Amino acid sequence: MLARLRLLLLTFWLGCLAAPAVQAVTVVIVSSERSPAYAQAAEALVRELERTGWSRHDMLQLTVAELAGAGVLTPKLFVALGAQAANALAPLKAPVLCALLLRSSFERVLRSSGRKASSQFSALYLDQPLSRQLGLIQLALPEARRIGVLWGPESKTQAPTLRALAQARGLSLREADVGQGEFLFPGLKAALEGADVLLALADPQVFNSSSIQNILLTSFRAGVPLVAFSPAYVRAGALLALHVTPEQIGQQAALIAGGVLQGKALSATPLYSQDFSVDVNEHVARSLGLRLDAVALRTLLRQREAAP
Repeated sequence: MLARLRLLLLTFWLGCLAAPAVQAVTVVIVSSERSPAYAQAAEALVRELERTGWSRHDMLQLTVAELAGAGVLTPKLFVALGAQAANALAPLKAPVLCALLLRSSFERVLRSSGRKASSQFSALYLDQPLSRQLGLIQLALPEARRIGVLWGPESKTQAPTLRALAQARGLSLREADVGQGEFLFPGLKAALEGADVLLALADPQVFNSSSIQNILLTSFRAGVPLVAFSPAYVRAGALLALHVTPEQIGQQAALIAGGVLQGKALSATPLYSQDFSVDVNEHVARSLGLRLDAVALRTLLRQREAAP
């Protein structure tokens, strides 16, 4: 009898060792990798949830590489930071908020996973809404009426929206396409022809580390300032950049997460960040005879968006 009891106990403990551990956490934050941007977004998310009454112990932070060994996770919400994390969490049935990724990246995740944006799998985009980008141009360059745009394969889907928004604001577009494998210069020359400003839209086919210096140099020689989507481009010579920081993304992701933890569903329609930042290259502005204040532009843009 004693030997049988020992055997049962041994079988029980071996079963416990073999079974995956269940981690009781409320929010699981999965980052694509360990880098400053992901760490800043994750920490801002955690701090904001702490500020609203949640404990840091309610949250688990992992990388994609650590996810497989994390055991059974049954949180109320997963937050995926970056496209790789979004791909890793796409098969799950639990609610997933994808953040710190471009709209085009999220759409690639949807296509590769066979999912649709829903209240179970939604996103907070890293890029800025087109209406906000046009609003910044009108505030900073009120005389600008003709906007040059280079469309790549990923950004081209936004062309009808930008045309409608520009027309409603009394603006016109100077458009050119840069297809897969095509040379950039002919399209850039066409977009700059007669343009007052060149609007950069996030598309790796057009704007990347290999092309940006040539784009900046060509637009500078044409006397057409560039309004970009990254502060790095402002440091490189763009006049302005409209972007959202990792901290701002983390804070808004926390607001969304807080709603889910209170019983609300994720937005079935992916969202753009409510907060944003504006950067100005003062040297370029002075060369164009402009006096621009990044803080003032951000404040005015926020006020316009808040107005009824």
